[in-house]
Amino acid sequence: MMRLSAIRTALITALLAGGSLLPFACTEKPAESERLPILGIKHAAPTSPADTLPDPVPSFRLTNQEGKTITNQTFAGKVYVTDFFFATCPSICPKMQSELLRVYKQFDGNPNVLFLSHTIDPAHDSIPVLRDYAERLGVKDASRWHFATAPQDTIFSLAKAYMTGAEVDKGTPGGYAHDGAFALVDSQRRVRGVYDGMVKEQVDQLIHDLPLLLKEEAENKQTAAK
Repeated sequence: MMRLSAIRTALITALLAGGSLLPFACTEKPAESERLPILGIKHAAPTSPADTLPDPVPSFRLTNQEGKTITNQTFAGKVYVTDFFFATCPSICPKMQSELLRVYKQFDGNPNVLFLSHTIDPAHDSIPVLRDYAERLGVKDASRWHFATAPQDTIFSLAKAYMTGAEVDKGTPGGYAHDGAFALVDSQRRVRGVYDGMVKEQVDQLIHDLPLLLKEEAENKQTAAK
């Protein structure tokens, strides 16, 4: 399995070739306003001095473990955490999903926090396989944690949008190289943090950051209602 740092270096190099890249790390402390940074890629040149924000996560159409279509609208008005995995992964996936399950349980019962895991092996990870995977992990509510499939090109493209990396690599165990990143996404489809799911301290940081983002979302709704 390619080392996490190597995949991220390759990803950043590829992204820089096609557009500007904002800071990738999310481990820095939030600013004094307690607002998380906005991360991501800006593909087009700015049209004005104020046009500096990265592009939002693009529109997508996936199928979850219940065979239901999920799109950006599934997550409208919510914040969500996303990652990339495959069911037969012999290396980092079990640790990743165990850590993400810890986040899921921490926010159990909060309807404003959702989870989205993409398989990078759609040829094997059929809907029944994804459903069995979710159930074995202990996820009973598919409306809160979606295990999703789509054509592989679609999944790999989304991985870049979420500031992570995945690729076919027959030289690694399982045939795929991917990092263990978790991306935190706000209700405007903007990446607000990227965390190494293999490092407990970074997952702890995600658990710390989620309430900050939820507070920001609530404040934005209050402002919009005035």
